[in-house]
Amino acid sequence: MPIIRVEMFPGRTTDQKREMVKALTDAFVATAGGTPASVHVVITDIEKSDWGTGGELTSDRFPD
Repeated sequence: MPIIRVEMFPGRTTDQKREMVKALTDAFVATAGGTPASVHVVITDIEKSDWGTGGELTSDRFPD
């Protein structure tokens, strides 16, 4: 049971997430084998204020 975890900033539509899940699943099956039904994709939307890079909050580096 492979699990693909995606952590990203909010803002994608349900349709975009649907397409991403399909593309990731297809890519996994094509490269690693298995069946689409065995691949799990978990999407976590994380606010910019909860993500830091290089010692700074992303919300400070890239305010909306």
